[in-house]
Amino acid sequence: MATAAAVKISHTEPSGQEPCGEGLSGTAPAVSSCAGPDGLSAPAPHGLAGPPDELSEQELRAWRGLLRAHASLAKRLDAELEERHGLPMTSYEVLHRLAGAEMGRMRMCDLAEQAQMSRSGLTRLVDRLESDGLLERCSCEHDARGAYACLTAAGEARLCEAHSTHRAVVREHFLSRFSDQELSSLAELWERIAPCCRSSC
Repeated sequence: MATAAAVKISHTEPSGQEPCGEGLSGTAPAVSSCAGPDGLSAPAPHGLAGPPDELSEQELRAWRGLLRAHASLAKRLDAELEERHGLPMTSYEVLHRLAGAEMGRMRMCDLAEQAQMSRSGLTRLVDRLESDGLLERCSCEHDARGAYACLTAAGEARLCEAHSTHRAVVREHFLSRFSDQELSSLAELWERIAPCCRSSC
């Protein structure tokens, strides 16, 4: 995003953006140009006071660490599942949710919520999985509130094949890095942010 400075400074960073903090005249930019890719402001340069609502170094490390860890694990899981089973992580998650549901079926709106996907995103994914024969759309004679996604025998078989790969990646690149006590603490910390419904975790 372009930055309007009260007084233009005489040099720029290699990226073409003005340096963070105050200009040479001592006048601070009207809008900070120090926001990182996560949309948060970076700490002020040493010796300069940042805005009162700026995140501290500790807060930034905690937040950005969460983003890096999730992105790294998701990328590795997605690559392994796609390469070995032709089943990206989002597809695995949808099939996994269906396998744990009563009679292997769920309403589309409930499936989208549990898989943490938008309705439109789930619809497109279900279209692909249905064309691959891994699930099918079905209806329930006792429930006319909406369409259901139903796991097929082929979908269950593919999920079983992929399960060992999913488990191995999670154990090697996440679980093995922490003690049992640390894992228990992590689980409790995550639930402060997103409480877990036991029937859908």
